[in-house]
Amino acid sequence: MIKKLLKRVFRPADNIQNVNGAQHIPHSLHGIDGEQISYGARRVTEGLQAAGYQAYVVGGAVRDLLLGCAPKDFDVATDATPEEVRRVFRRSRIIGRRFRLVHVMFGEEVVEVSTFRRMIEEDAAETDEHGRLLRDNAFGDQRQDAARRDFTANALFYDPATRVIHDYHRGYEDTRAKILRMIGDPATRYREDPVRMLRAVRLSAKLGMQIESGTAAPVVRLKSLLENVPQARLLDEVLKMLLSGHSVDCIQRLREMHLHHGLLPLLDVILDQPQGEKFVMLALRNTDERLAQGKPVSPAFLFAALLWHEVLADWKQFQNAGERPVPALHAAMDSVLARQKSRLAIPHRHDAVMKEIWLLQLRFEQRAGQRPFRLLEQVRFRAAYDFLLLRCASGELPDELGLWWDEFQEAHADRRAEMLQPEGADERKRRRRRSRRKPVANGASDA
Repeated sequence: MIKKLLKRVFRPADNIQNVNGAQHIPHSLHGIDGEQISYGARRVTEGLQAAGYQAYVVGGAVRDLLLGCAPKDFDVATDATPEEVRRVFRRSRIIGRRFRLVHVMFGEEVVEVSTFRRMIEEDAAETDEHGRLLRDNAFGDQRQDAARRDFTANALFYDPATRVIHDYHRGYEDTRAKILRMIGDPATRYREDPVRMLRAVRLSAKLGMQIESGTAAPVVRLKSLLENVPQARLLDEVLKMLLSGHSVDCIQRLREMHLHHGLLPLLDVILDQPQGEKFVMLALRNTDERLAQGKPVSPAFLFAALLWHEVLADWKQFQNAGERPVPALHAAMDSVLARQKSRLAIPHRHDAVMKEIWLLQLRFEQRAGQRPFRLLEQVRFRAAYDFLLLRCASGELPDELGLWWDEFQEAHADRRAEMLQPEGADERKRRRRRSRRKPVANGASDA
């Protein structure tokens, strides 16, 4: 009798329950503790629940914790409206136009709080001629909010108070199995937001997940929809891929899904340019390693590296047309940036850094007189030097040049004087090399 009673009492805590169409996964199965949730996210859910609202940690944070990864940030979803959230937390602000969110501040931590939302009925949603949703936001309930999210792994709701995960789309099972599956019909969801195709690639590479076959199938025939995405959104997603810490895997998966064409001119040509591909992969690997070590990475440096092959090609064309090297390089830089910005809106604030890195490459071969000393004083010297090392590692330049500058930076005054080359030596070397050098490619690192 006692055994049966104990079995009835403890069974709900050890098994998945179905409540109002959602699976409730207990702590005994998923293992996520409240202490793994950030202080701010816990305070937000506690405060909203104490005020009588529903509140859950949602999306990528829950997914990452199930996969044993440290979440970058913690978002909260609630049935409270933005104004109601604002009344509960005085240190908060309402942001956004298309759909209002609330940022709640706890020292340096900012917790983003969204109200449950739903998709408007198809005949009332605002779309473009390709089916991309332009305006469809409306408040809803938890079930509707889950259905609106992209992948099942991102539609999980964790309650820190009960330590229970609410799952409407079997996202818990998919996450444990490392499967990335679209909620709803994949083709329809890609038409609603084509960026989801890129997001699938990024998440699968970052998290080591396999894109479910039905989710991957429509991508090849729908990839042209990316041409209709606003440049700012496309740039944001490309940067997330390049700065994910798994950029090499992202590029490889973009190729596999035939999505690399059109995002960056470089990605269109590296398959046919072995040396350019080597340079780019070195740059991306360098970026991934820096991020893994907790070091900063400059987007401007990374874009300079990714576009270097294009600059080299245009530079050669301008010189062949009779331009001198320096004016030709300026013309090539302007040409490449203008061409790239017509497809991917790289912010203007990166232009100056990119151009400095490219222009300083001309000066590394000038190792006579006071030129090396003046180069060391340049603000972008370190970034340009890292760029030079990538060029040497890819075979574009001789290793000797990178080794010379490595030693010159650290040498004492007498040794530096010994290392300087005779006046005119650099120009003679350039003439000899120009007669046999082939057009080359690419670069990457930090600024």
